[in-house]
Amino acid sequence: MNKTEMIAKVAKDAGLTKDQASKAVNAVLDSMTDALAAGEKVQIIGFGTFSVKACAEKVARIPKTGEKKVVPATKRPKFTAGQALKDAVAKAK
Repeated sequence: MNKTEMIAKVAKDAGLTKDQASKAVNAVLDSMTDALAAGEKVQIIGFGTFSVKACAEKVARIPKTGEKKVVPATKRPKFTAGQALKDAVAKAK
C-alpha cells in the first residue's frame, strides 16, 4: 500500500472526501516527522513505537576497491511493532 492508496482507504473507511483524508493523513505523518526530528518517541498503542536511533561513526570498506571510508555518525528512524500488530500479521498467514 502506498500513500495514495492509504488516503483512498481512509476516505472510504471514515466517510471523508479524498481531500479531507489527504489532509488528515498528511497531518498525522507531519506530526510524527516533527516529533522524531525533535528526538521524541511516537507511541501508538497496539500498533508500535517509532523512535530515533543514534548510529556511531564507523569505518567501512568499499568492496570494489578495498578502500576504507569513514561513515559519519547519524540518526535513523526505528520502528518497533506492538504486540497487537504482530498478532494481526501472524493471523493473516
